[in-house]
Amino acid sequence: MALLMEHQFRQLPADKQVETRPFLEAVSHLPPFFAIRSLMSSDFLGYSSSLIRDCLGSTIFSPIKADIVGNITKIKAVYDTNPTRFKTLQHILEAEKEMHGTEWPKVGATLALMGLRFIQVLLQSLVDGDKDESNPNLIRAALYAAPYRSDFLKALSKGREVKDEECLDKVRQFLVNFTATIDAIYEMYTKMNAELDYTV
Repeated sequence: MALLMEHQFRQLPADKQVETRPFLEAVSHLPPFFAIRSLMSSDFLGYSSSLIRDCLGSTIFSPIKADIVGNITKIKAVYDTNPTRFKTLQHILEAEKEMHGTEWPKVGATLALMGLRFIQVLLQSLVDGDKDESNPNLIRAALYAAPYRSDFLKALSKGREVKDEECLDKVRQFLVNFTATIDAIYEMYTKMNAELDYTV
């Protein structure tokens, strides 16, 4: 189950501020989750990459992977303009709200953060036994396109034969900080009165 556990999200501090640099380091390793069996020839966002596994086993997920890669690139581009000013994701959101006015939060790096909820819901549904009452259409679509559960768990375990429950325990561990991070991002949206019509 090393695929997710190798790049854990950090535990959030008490103020729930998400530091941009560590966030980018962790989130840059999520696209392999949706990869189309290929070898990336260049470094992804400056972090070395290797053979990417197709965990979900379907090219149906390739647009999701492309969207996530593009969105992470947007966040990194904003961060790179001034790493000191954009030390936390909240700083990026505040600057974009001011810059984009009425178009915010539907533009820029802000929109990019919203797509991460999809991964969180998918993984949570996996550990919950594929039951998610609040996102039934997402789960039905993902399960239709995804490989057999055992193949998916094997891919998450980097091809090793492991017991399903052992793999699911690792997914649960990964979800602790990942879910807290995603929830903190959505809390920021709420506090900033973002009108979100994006649903998973």
